[in-house]
Amino acid sequence: MNKHLLSALTLALLAAAGVQAQDKPSGLDLANLDKSVRPQDDFFRNLNGRWLDQTEIPADQSSWGSFEKLDDDTKPQLRAIIEAAAADPNKQPGSDAQRIGDFYASYMDEATLERLRLTPLQADFERVAALSDKAQIPALIAYFNRVGYTAPYNFGIHQDNKDSTRYVADLVQDGLSLPDPDYYLKKSDKKMADALARYEKHVANMLGMAGNAHAAADAKAIVALETELARIQWTKVQMRDPVKAYNKIPLNQLSKLAPGYDWHTWLRDTGIAGKTDYVIVSQPSFITGMNKLIAKTPLATWQTYFQWQVLHANAPYLSRDFALENFDFYGRVLSGVAQQEPRWKRAVNATDNGLGEVLGKLYVEQHFPPERKAHMEQLVKNLLAAYRQSIDTLDWMGADTKKEAQAKLAKFTTKIGYPNKWRDYSQLVVAKDDLVGNVRRSHQFDYEKEVNKLGKPIDRDEWGMTPQTINAYYNPELNEIVFPAAILQPPFFNAEADDAVNYGAIGAVIGHEISHGFDDQGAQYDGDGNLRDWWTKADHKNFAAKTRMLVRQYNSFSPIKGYHVNGELTLGENIADNSGAAIAYKAYLISLGGKPAPVIDGLTGQQRFYMGFGQVWRAKIRDAQQIIYLKVDPHAPDKFRANGTVRNQPGYYEAFGVKPGDQMYLAPKDRVIMW
Repeated sequence: MNKHLLSALTLALLAAAGVQAQDKPSGLDLANLDKSVRPQDDFFRNLNGRWLDQTEIPADQSSWGSFEKLDDDTKPQLRAIIEAAAADPNKQPGSDAQRIGDFYASYMDEATLERLRLTPLQADFERVAALSDKAQIPALIAYFNRVGYTAPYNFGIHQDNKDSTRYVADLVQDGLSLPDPDYYLKKSDKKMADALARYEKHVANMLGMAGNAHAAADAKAIVALETELARIQWTKVQMRDPVKAYNKIPLNQLSKLAPGYDWHTWLRDTGIAGKTDYVIVSQPSFITGMNKLIAKTPLATWQTYFQWQVLHANAPYLSRDFALENFDFYGRVLSGVAQQEPRWKRAVNATDNGLGEVLGKLYVEQHFPPERKAHMEQLVKNLLAAYRQSIDTLDWMGADTKKEAQAKLAKFTTKIGYPNKWRDYSQLVVAKDDLVGNVRRSHQFDYEKEVNKLGKPIDRDEWGMTPQTINAYYNPELNEIVFPAAILQPPFFNAEADDAVNYGAIGAVIGHEISHGFDDQGAQYDGDGNLRDWWTKADHKNFAAKTRMLVRQYNSFSPIKGYHVNGELTLGENIADNSGAAIAYKAYLISLGGKPAPVIDGLTGQQRFYMGFGQVWRAKIRDAQQIIYLKVDPHAPDKFRANGTVRNQPGYYEAFGVKPGDQMYLAPKDRVIMW
């Protein structure tokens, strides 16, 4: 252990903190402990039991916990920013203040929406009705891609996974209106079958409201078509493999995947043609299967399908009857939510989606003090130092792979709070009386920004989240970790609290994101963001043995009777949770500089660390929403993010004296320790 390094880190941390740790409160919520449950038997319940018993999920939410509470607290702040901009007497036409004020106003103006009803969609309905030949479908799909409507396939612009100096267009499967193919295909599951039947009724209702005289029959045809699309889709687990999803195809060879399909028109109308000479096709078999499906499905069915997608995409922005019908299915039926969010919250969400960095700049000015960023930077440095030390001491990784891992870690970029440069929205037109148009134009504005990246240098300053987002991420192509301003608040980060809790909370989040660079997906990328195998065969074998154990552990977890966690789908996040907590704990020990942690609230530093970690995952979720997440979410349910992680941590056993016979106990040979 490098004593000089520990000393320097400790001094820097104390300087950033400004006071000794024992002068601070713990930052834990001890009032919600359930003392009837031992932390050795159910850590999550022990920490959060009273909160779980006394908290009702708000009627307009599908889940409620640390993330949702912070998001809900942020909305009034954003509303105040928007309304202040709208009321600014000095705002100019075409200014950011005009844009955010008018976008919000267009959502809040229900009288205009009632008067317009379907008028804003007429041009798109006519575009679909003009479809007279299947050969015209590629042009229509290109338009749908451009304006953000669901189509059988879509594409995104990102770095080429094998040449991280270039942007590339990546074609991906799409086309479904339900969360996962299982909703169409798993007939033995009564909940899935019921959701599909009610979805068909919802489609019929919407089409009927739009004046379709054959709504019931057309809805049945739409469901049948989406079911066929579901049959040929790759599973979520298959889509996790970046090597299998990397299929580089020259533009002039796309016809081999889909003979007879008019790729020339699609490439021209999307704006891809002339900017690159190849694309990546993530699921080639889907594109081939889609082409066959186009051939065998009547044109009239495709027209009805596309008409439905126009209606579906715009339903939240139409008159009250369409918005309510949309909520009744996607809110009540699919997610179990009792009532819509207040209109002002939905208006804030829409404005945020359309003008995220405009709001973000003002949010940071008002709600993100500079000292919070400085403290966070120090925490990140300590976590990276802990990773450097940990790599050198791993017993399952050989010297050659360790050298590559250190090289990758040295190339990590950290972004905290907000971007160095803000996006320019001056070309986005926002009208006070045109909500549908505002949403459509914002999609097109984002679309043009992305397509125009092709052929240009990589923008390493760009952010994939706004500062007001309650989240964080790792991008393997840029090899960067990003922490937006809004997540740097309690319970994740509290500058006034004891460092043990901060390391257990935001420290584990930092460690989580860093470890994504070394999970089963991220470890396939090198420090420059290229897919390259830098592991030895022996280390691959050792790593695979650990991941198989982790898959088995999480497969055993069942949040709802009859439904289990998918350990393969959630593997990357489970690796990150377990690794992040382990590294954060090591970083906390580094911060102590060899001195004993103070006892606060009768708890040792070790106990406070793990309790800080466990309280972050405090949450409740409606069963219907939980089922969706089990199908599509790469994260395990919150309870198992807490319990499933700590039972693999030696420090947890030491902190709480966990012994054989305790319900949380795992024998040492069954614990997965990666870092």
